[in-house]
Amino acid sequence: MVDGIDETWSDLASLRRRGAGPPAVLGVVSVIVGGLVAAVTTPMGWQHGAWAAAYLVLVTGVAQIGLGLAQAVLATAPPSPAAVAVQVSGWNLGGAAVILGTLAGAPAVVSVGGVLLVACLGLLVYGVRGGRPGRLLWIYRVLVLVLLVSIPVGLAMSWLRS
Repeated sequence: MVDGIDETWSDLASLRRRGAGPPAVLGVVSVIVGGLVAAVTTPMGWQHGAWAAAYLVLVTGVAQIGLGLAQAVLATAPPSPAAVAVQVSGWNLGGAAVILGTLAGAPAVVSVGGVLLVACLGLLVYGVRGGRPGRLLWIYRVLVLVLLVSIPVGLAMSWLRS
């Protein structure tokens, strides 16, 4: 037993039943797309290429995977398929709005994306309420806090650059 999580949680079928599949799959796709964006845009000298690649990898990729897996493991009851669909849709639509708004120089679109991301973080925090105590819960909370701090910073930068 590690941090209150028994070994049965470690199998993939259990994680899928607990809603980890969609964020994991879309997160991996985002990491791959981010790598492709970096590979294509770097030689072309595209101004926002490195930023877009990093955003795809870190926010819509790694963060989505981490948040989805943590919710699947930490929640006392699995989230409903509808809850997972709302979280995953909101996270990916929010991320897409941030990227498209940044590329278009439209801070209002970036802001809409940021609001969606914050709302999804709220849903994810709600999803682990009363969750299993331990180190993993604290790591989850730190990840959420880092994202909650970085979103307004990114929004401010978007408005200052426009």
